[in-house]
Amino acid sequence: MTIGKSIRLERIVNRDTGRTIIVPLDHGVSVGPIAGIEDMRETVTGIVAGGANAVLMHKGVVRCGHRARGRDVGLIIHLSASTSLSPFPNAKTLVCTVEEAVRLGADAVSVHVNLGDETEARMLDDLGLVTEAAVSWGMPVLAMMYARGPKVKNEFDADVVAHCARVGNELGADIVKVPYTGDPDSFAKVVAGCCVPVVIAGGPKIDSRRGLLEMIRDSVLAGGAGLSVGRNIFQDPEPARLLAAVTAIVHENASVDAAMQMLAAE
Repeated sequence: MTIGKSIRLERIVNRDTGRTIIVPLDHGVSVGPIAGIEDMRETVTGIVAGGANAVLMHKGVVRCGHRARGRDVGLIIHLSASTSLSPFPNAKTLVCTVEEAVRLGADAVSVHVNLGDETEARMLDDLGLVTEAAVSWGMPVLAMMYARGPKVKNEFDADVVAHCARVGNELGADIVKVPYTGDPDSFAKVVAGCCVPVVIAGGPKIDSRRGLLEMIRDSVLAGGAGLSVGRNIFQDPEPARLLAAVTAIVHENASVDAAMQMLAAE
Protein backbone atom coordinates (compact mmCIF):
# COMPACT_ATOMS: atom_id res chain seq x y z
CA MET A 1 0.00 0.00 0.00
CA THR A 2 1.33 3.45 -0.92
CA ILE A 3 1.70 6.13 1.72
CA GLY A 4 -0.94 8.19 -0.11
CA LYS A 5 -3.51 5.44 0.19
CA SER A 6 -2.59 4.88 3.84
CA ILE A 7 -3.11 8.56 4.61
CA ARG A 8 -6.45 8.64 2.82
CA LEU A 9 -7.65 5.49 4.57
CA GLU A 10 -6.83 7.04 7.93
CA ARG A 11 -9.15 9.93 7.07
CA ILE A 12 -12.09 7.54 6.80
CA VAL A 13 -11.08 4.73 9.17
CA ASN A 14 -10.14 5.47 12.79
CA ARG A 15 -6.46 4.54 13.00
CA ASP A 16 -6.75 3.52 16.66
CA THR A 17 -9.82 1.26 16.41
CA GLY A 18 -9.59 0.16 12.78
CA ARG A 19 -13.31 0.89 12.49
CA THR A 20 -15.37 3.50 10.71
CA ILE A 21 -18.73 5.26 10.70
CA ILE A 22 -19.71 6.26 7.18
CA VAL A 23 -22.94 8.11 6.40
CA PRO A 24 -23.99 7.77 2.74
CA LEU A 25 -25.82 10.77 1.28
CA ASP A 26 -26.07 9.50 -2.30
CA HIS A 27 -29.82 8.80 -2.21
CA GLY A 28 -30.73 11.89 -4.24
CA VAL A 29 -29.83 10.17 -7.51
CA SER A 30 -31.74 6.99 -6.84
CA VAL A 31 -34.87 8.36 -5.13
CA GLY A 32 -34.67 12.16 -5.18
CA PRO A 33 -34.32 14.81 -2.44
CA ILE A 34 -35.86 12.76 0.38
CA ALA A 35 -36.20 14.04 3.93
CA GLY A 36 -32.86 14.60 5.59
CA ILE A 37 -30.81 15.46 2.52
CA GLU A 38 -32.61 18.53 1.17
CA ASP A 39 -29.96 20.85 2.65
CA MET A 40 -26.66 19.01 2.31
CA ARG A 41 -24.61 21.53 4.27
CA GLU A 42 -26.96 21.33 7.25
CA THR A 43 -26.99 17.53 7.04
CA VAL A 44 -23.21 17.25 6.90
CA THR A 45 -22.90 19.67 9.83
CA GLY A 46 -25.04 17.39 12.00
CA ILE A 47 -23.18 14.29 10.88
CA VAL A 48 -19.84 15.82 11.74
CA ALA A 49 -21.13 16.98 15.12
CA GLY A 50 -22.10 13.39 15.92
CA GLY A 51 -18.61 12.08 15.27
CA ALA A 52 -18.92 10.27 11.93
CA ASN A 53 -15.68 9.43 10.18
CA ALA A 54 -16.85 10.03 6.61
CA VAL A 55 -19.71 11.07 4.37
CA LEU A 56 -20.40 9.57 0.95
CA MET A 57 -21.98 11.52 -1.89
CA HIS A 58 -22.12 12.07 -5.64
CA LYS A 59 -19.74 14.52 -7.28
CA GLY A 60 -22.24 17.28 -7.98
CA VAL A 61 -23.21 17.90 -4.37
CA VAL A 62 -19.72 18.01 -2.87
CA ARG A 63 -19.84 21.80 -3.16
CA CYS A 64 -23.29 21.83 -1.53
CA GLY A 65 -22.04 19.97 1.54
CA HIS A 66 -18.69 21.71 1.96
CA ARG A 67 -18.80 23.82 5.13
CA ALA A 68 -15.41 25.61 5.08
CA ARG A 69 -15.36 25.56 8.88
CA GLY A 70 -15.58 23.22 11.84
CA ARG A 71 -14.14 19.72 12.22
CA ASP A 72 -13.06 17.96 9.05
CA VAL A 73 -14.71 14.76 7.86
CA GLY A 74 -13.64 12.14 5.34
CA LEU A 75 -15.10 12.42 1.85
CA ILE A 76 -16.04 9.38 -0.24
CA ILE A 77 -17.29 10.09 -3.76
CA HIS A 78 -19.70 7.57 -5.22
CA LEU A 79 -18.88 6.67 -8.82
CA SER A 80 -21.93 4.63 -9.89
CA ALA A 81 -25.63 5.36 -10.16
CA SER A 82 -29.11 4.36 -11.24
CA THR A 83 -32.57 5.75 -10.53
CA SER A 84 -35.79 4.26 -9.21
CA LEU A 85 -37.48 5.62 -12.35
CA SER A 86 -35.57 3.19 -14.55
CA PRO A 87 -37.07 -0.15 -15.62
CA PHE A 88 -33.69 -1.56 -14.54
CA PRO A 89 -32.95 0.17 -11.20
CA ASN A 90 -30.40 -2.45 -10.15
CA ALA A 91 -28.22 -1.81 -13.20
CA LYS A 92 -25.58 0.61 -11.96
CA THR A 93 -23.44 2.60 -14.37
CA LEU A 94 -20.31 4.68 -13.81
CA VAL A 95 -21.00 8.42 -13.71
CA CYS A 96 -17.70 9.64 -12.28
CA THR A 97 -14.03 8.69 -12.51
CA VAL A 98 -11.26 8.28 -9.97
CA GLU A 99 -9.52 11.27 -11.54
CA GLU A 100 -12.59 13.48 -11.04
CA ALA A 101 -12.76 12.34 -7.42
CA VAL A 102 -9.11 13.30 -6.93
CA ARG A 103 -9.83 16.80 -8.27
CA LEU A 104 -12.76 17.11 -5.85
CA GLY A 105 -10.60 16.26 -2.84
CA ALA A 106 -11.90 12.75 -2.19
CA ASP A 107 -10.35 10.52 0.44
CA ALA A 108 -11.92 7.43 -1.18
CA VAL A 109 -14.28 6.38 -3.94
CA SER A 110 -17.14 3.88 -3.94
CA VAL A 111 -18.79 1.61 -6.48
CA HIS A 112 -22.13 -0.26 -6.18
CA VAL A 113 -22.43 -3.77 -7.63
CA ASN A 114 -25.59 -5.90 -7.65
CA LEU A 115 -24.55 -9.52 -8.12
CA GLY A 116 -27.18 -11.62 -9.85
CA ASP A 117 -28.59 -8.77 -11.91
CA GLU A 118 -28.74 -9.27 -15.68
CA THR A 119 -26.11 -6.53 -16.02
CA GLU A 120 -23.75 -8.06 -13.44
CA ALA A 121 -20.96 -8.49 -16.00
CA ARG A 122 -20.83 -4.79 -16.77
CA MET A 123 -20.88 -3.81 -13.09
CA LEU A 124 -18.03 -6.22 -12.33
CA ASP A 125 -16.09 -4.79 -15.25
CA ASP A 126 -16.69 -1.29 -13.87
CA LEU A 127 -15.42 -2.32 -10.43
CA GLY A 128 -12.30 -3.80 -12.00
CA LEU A 129 -11.63 -0.65 -13.99
CA VAL A 130 -12.08 1.54 -10.91
CA THR A 131 -9.79 -0.53 -8.68
CA GLU A 132 -7.13 -0.47 -11.40
CA ALA A 133 -7.31 3.31 -11.76
CA ALA A 134 -7.40 3.74 -7.99
CA VAL A 135 -4.05 1.99 -7.62
CA SER A 136 -2.41 4.65 -9.81
CA TRP A 137 -3.81 7.44 -7.64
CA GLY A 138 -3.35 5.80 -4.24
CA MET A 139 -7.12 6.03 -3.80
CA PRO A 140 -9.01 3.66 -1.47
CA VAL A 141 -12.07 1.92 -2.92
CA LEU A 142 -15.26 1.02 -1.06
CA ALA A 143 -17.28 -1.68 -2.83
CA MET A 144 -20.99 -1.83 -2.03
CA MET A 145 -21.83 -5.47 -2.75
CA TYR A 146 -25.40 -6.75 -2.85
CA ALA A 147 -27.14 -9.85 -4.26
CA ARG A 148 -30.18 -8.78 -6.28
CA GLY A 149 -31.50 -10.75 -9.20
CA PRO A 150 -33.81 -13.53 -10.39
CA LYS A 151 -31.63 -16.30 -8.91
CA VAL A 152 -31.32 -14.64 -5.50
CA LYS A 153 -33.86 -16.08 -3.06
CA ASN A 154 -32.59 -14.31 0.06
CA GLU A 155 -30.12 -11.44 -0.20
CA PHE A 156 -29.44 -11.68 3.57
CA ASP A 157 -28.47 -15.35 3.53
CA ALA A 158 -25.03 -15.66 5.13
CA ASP A 159 -23.53 -17.68 2.27
CA VAL A 160 -24.85 -15.20 -0.28
CA VAL A 161 -23.55 -12.19 1.69
CA ALA A 162 -20.19 -13.90 2.20
CA HIS A 163 -20.00 -14.45 -1.56
CA CYS A 164 -20.77 -10.78 -2.19
CA ALA A 165 -18.12 -9.63 0.27
CA ARG A 166 -15.52 -11.96 -1.18
CA VAL A 167 -16.16 -10.73 -4.72
CA GLY A 168 -15.48 -7.15 -3.62
CA ASN A 169 -12.33 -8.29 -1.84
CA GLU A 170 -11.15 -10.38 -4.80
CA LEU A 171 -11.60 -7.52 -7.27
CA GLY A 172 -9.47 -5.08 -5.30
CA ALA A 173 -11.71 -3.16 -2.89
CA ASP A 174 -10.11 -1.81 0.28
CA ILE A 175 -13.40 -1.81 2.23
CA VAL A 176 -16.48 -3.93 1.49
CA LYS A 177 -20.05 -2.96 2.38
CA VAL A 178 -22.70 -5.68 2.63
CA PRO A 179 -26.08 -6.23 4.30
CA TYR A 180 -26.07 -7.53 7.86
CA THR A 181 -26.99 -11.21 7.99
CA GLY A 182 -29.13 -10.94 11.12
CA ASP A 183 -26.93 -12.45 13.84
CA PRO A 184 -23.28 -12.31 14.97
CA ASP A 185 -22.45 -15.94 14.26
CA SER A 186 -23.45 -15.83 10.61
CA PHE A 187 -21.89 -12.40 10.10
CA ALA A 188 -18.63 -13.64 11.60
CA LYS A 189 -18.44 -16.09 8.68
CA VAL A 190 -18.80 -13.18 6.25
CA VAL A 191 -15.98 -11.28 7.94
CA ALA A 192 -13.77 -14.38 8.08
CA GLY A 193 -13.98 -14.70 4.29
CA CYS A 194 -12.41 -11.27 3.71
CA CYS A 195 -8.93 -9.88 4.33
CA VAL A 196 -10.22 -6.29 4.12
CA PRO A 197 -12.58 -4.44 6.50
CA VAL A 198 -16.28 -5.28 6.18
CA VAL A 199 -18.95 -2.71 7.10
CA ILE A 200 -22.70 -3.16 7.26
CA ALA A 201 -25.39 -1.38 5.29
CA GLY A 202 -28.43 0.09 7.01
CA GLY A 203 -31.10 -0.91 4.52
CA PRO A 204 -34.66 0.47 4.84
CA LYS A 205 -35.51 2.86 7.69
CA ILE A 206 -35.59 1.03 11.02
CA ASP A 207 -38.31 2.23 13.41
CA SER A 208 -36.37 1.42 16.59
CA ARG A 209 -33.18 3.20 17.59
CA ARG A 210 -32.37 0.26 19.87
CA GLY A 211 -32.78 -2.10 16.93
CA LEU A 212 -30.27 -0.10 14.92
CA LEU A 213 -27.78 0.07 17.79
CA GLU A 214 -28.13 -3.65 18.49
CA MET A 215 -27.43 -4.45 14.84
CA ILE A 216 -24.33 -2.26 14.88
CA ARG A 217 -23.08 -3.69 18.19
CA ASP A 218 -23.62 -7.29 17.04
CA SER A 219 -21.80 -6.68 13.77
CA VAL A 220 -18.79 -5.21 15.58
CA LEU A 221 -18.72 -8.11 18.02
CA ALA A 222 -18.65 -10.43 15.00
CA GLY A 223 -15.52 -8.70 13.70
CA GLY A 224 -17.11 -6.09 11.48
CA ALA A 225 -15.35 -2.79 10.89
CA GLY A 226 -18.33 -0.52 11.48
CA LEU A 227 -21.11 0.75 9.29
CA SER A 228 -22.15 2.63 6.20
CA VAL A 229 -25.68 3.67 7.11
CA GLY A 230 -27.66 6.52 5.54
CA ARG A 231 -31.41 6.88 6.09
CA ASN A 232 -31.37 5.39 9.57
CA ILE A 233 -28.97 8.19 10.52
CA PHE A 234 -29.88 11.29 8.52
CA GLN A 235 -33.64 10.75 8.85
CA ASP A 236 -33.47 10.41 12.62
CA PRO A 237 -34.99 13.39 14.49
CA GLU A 238 -31.58 13.99 16.13
CA PRO A 239 -28.84 12.65 13.83
CA ALA A 240 -25.99 14.15 15.86
CA ARG A 241 -27.16 12.55 19.11
CA LEU A 242 -27.75 9.21 17.44
CA LEU A 243 -24.31 9.31 15.87
CA ALA A 244 -22.74 10.09 19.24
CA ALA A 245 -24.34 6.90 20.56
CA VAL A 246 -23.16 4.96 17.50
CA THR A 247 -19.66 6.37 17.98
CA ALA A 248 -19.62 5.11 21.57
CA ILE A 249 -20.45 1.59 20.36
CA VAL A 250 -18.11 1.48 17.37
CA HIS A 251 -15.06 3.27 18.71
CA GLU A 252 -15.40 2.89 22.49
CA ASN A 253 -16.99 -0.58 22.70
CA ALA A 254 -19.94 0.76 24.67
CA SER A 255 -22.92 -1.47 25.36
CA VAL A 256 -26.28 -0.88 23.72
CA ASP A 257 -27.75 0.03 27.12
CA ALA A 258 -25.03 2.65 27.66
CA ALA A 259 -25.63 4.06 24.18
CA MET A 260 -29.37 4.21 24.81
CA GLN A 261 -28.73 6.11 28.04
CA MET A 262 -26.84 8.70 25.99
CA LEU A 263 -29.93 9.16 23.84
CA ALA A 264 -32.20 9.46 26.88
CA ALA A 265 -30.05 12.04 28.67
CA GLU A 266 -31.24 15.63 28.60
